[in-house]
Amino acid sequence: MYRRTTVGLVFQSYYLVPSLTAQQNVALALTFQGTFGRQRRSRAAEAIRRVGLGPRAGHRPGQLSGGEQQRVALARAIVHTPPLLLADEPTGNLDRATAAEVMSLVREIHRELGTTVVMVTHDEETASRIADRVVRLRDGRLIDS
Repeated sequence: MYRRTTVGLVFQSYYLVPSLTAQQNVALALTFQGTFGRQRRSRAAEAIRRVGLGPRAGHRPGQLSGGEQQRVALARAIVHTPPLLLADEPTGNLDRATAAEVMSLVREIHRELGTTVVMVTHDEETASRIADRVVRLRDGRLIDS
């Protein structure tokens, strides 16, 4: 229960359900929390709008670009307004321009919702540019913070 209410997860691979629309993929996350009906649809639509995909809400993952799919995954992770967002290489499958857009969205979510973001990335340039704090690990050990 704790994970479902407190933590949002974003992965390098999007893990979207191919037969569902973008909005349905986001709404699915609320189902596991017991949110149904109009409230579930409304919150999913708002999360989709927040990541800039309102006009694409009815599209299935196969009809979306990689960046759009990652935005859907981000919307799914924040739809329940978690205080903590964990992101594992969220830009790993994206080109530099699209990665910058996604990182901008993550930063915006942090500022607007007060969400704490913990992100794993191998892209030190991006991490240094957007993070309040960068911690470096090597072989599971802290080498710099």
